[in-house]
Amino acid sequence: MGSHRRLAPSGFGRGRGATAAVLSAAAAAAALGAVPAQAAPRDPRAAMDRLYEEAERATEAYNKAGEQAGSLRRRVGRAQDRIARQQDRVNAMRDALGELAGAQYRSGGLASSLALLFSENPADYLDRAAVLDRIGARQAGQLRELQGTLRELARERAVVDDELAELEKTRKAVARHKKDVERKLATAQRLINSLPPAERAAYGRASRSGGDLPGLIDIAPPGSRAAVAVDAARSALGRPYVWGANGPGGFDCSGLMQWSYARAGIGLPRTSQQQRYAGHRVPLSQARPGDLVVYRSDASHVAMYVGGGRVIHAPHPGAEVRYDPVGMMPVSSVIRP
Repeated sequence: MGSHRRLAPSGFGRGRGATAAVLSAAAAAAALGAVPAQAAPRDPRAAMDRLYEEAERATEAYNKAGEQAGSLRRRVGRAQDRIARQQDRVNAMRDALGELAGAQYRSGGLASSLALLFSENPADYLDRAAVLDRIGARQAGQLRELQGTLRELARERAVVDDELAELEKTRKAVARHKKDVERKLATAQRLINSLPPAERAAYGRASRSGGDLPGLIDIAPPGSRAAVAVDAARSALGRPYVWGANGPGGFDCSGLMQWSYARAGIGLPRTSQQQRYAGHRVPLSQARPGDLVVYRSDASHVAMYVGGGRVIHAPHPGAEVRYDPVGMMPVSSVIRP
């Protein structure tokens, strides 16, 4: 999500501004659902900030559930392929065993003593019989082994199917939560739109304020993977924030990081919580272009440092990929992939 720093109260306590503040507080309480009347925020921007954070967490949870679902589907597919291959082997062995049984019946219908008596070469008969017995025993052992493996894989498939069904329910729950937050965001946006133009502009400025860090390295080493990732992120400027998207037409915060580094040949995990472990940690004072800047204690937002005290990120629904100050939100870690 984007930056949501709060401005000190300015025109909210005088004249029409005071009336707008009271109405805005009521609307904010409705947007937040279960907020008691006495606890309604006096500044509607606080409600907007809170809703943005809720939406960010919902998006990252949605991404995580989707990633796990994809992994489980691949596991199920591999298990089914193994089962199919082993079933083919079982069928082939059954056919071979059937042929051997028929051959034994045709050649061994007589008592062993009579077959030996009429054999032109008793020694050869005994050799063939011994070989036939060994083949039969080995084939039977292989068949039992394959049947055991098949049962094991069937159990594995059942477990994976159960896990996939459970994860699908989780994904649907996250999707429902996402829709709920989207409704809250729409309500909060209407609240912001209802403010006088000056106050609405002040909120816009607040979302792009924050502590710059002059003196940081401003240029990634030419030709480095970090430089390629920065160029990719810059190429995405102006593209919309889209729930659960990782490009190229739209992005959420972690999707932009994953897409940008994929252009540089580096695979990042899907979520911001996972991306905070996708490299080695460096102090914020030593940030270089290409570093991932992870925000909030729960790592629910991520951006890319690009130099000049700025980051590129996908801020929140309704916004486009843009530059913001690196200090727009509390920084929890800086990661160098």
